[in-house]
Amino acid sequence: MNSPQPFQVIIQEQETGCGLASVANLVGRSYAEVKAVANSLGIYAEDQALWSDTDYVRRLLKHFGMRCSEDETPFIDWKALPDLALLATKYHEENGKYFWHWVAFKRIDGKPFVLDSASYLAENLRTDFENIQPKWFIEILSLGNFKCQESQST
Repeated sequence: MNSPQPFQVIIQEQETGCGLASVANLVGRSYAEVKAVANSLGIYAEDQALWSDTDYVRRLLKHFGMRCSEDETPFIDWKALPDLALLATKYHEENGKYFWHWVAFKRIDGKPFVLDSASYLAENLRTDFENIQPKWFIEILSLGNFKCQESQST
């Protein structure tokens, strides 16, 4: 029997929507809502630049009232991460251009979680850190007026 999850993970609804879903996971909004805001800002999941540029997610975070670090910080180990961050995983190079998969990292009551929006995963709330290899992260400095999306107990 699985224990209750501390929050629900937003799943990306487009193959290329990991950046949108990761922002949704941080701001506690639905994928559709974040996608609509992104589209209004000229940001589209279909744009492969979303996989290789941090400006898009930074603009979305700012729109939702969140502040983040100005620079990317190299990943050292899981204990060194801040309580909230966007992680660049599955980092690779194609034709001289770098790409990655965005995931959200949250530490709640001292316990770390990765919220991985990939629809093919059996479990999107991940604690199998040995299988996740971040290259770097963007620290989330403030949540603005938004709370983490938490699951409702019945």
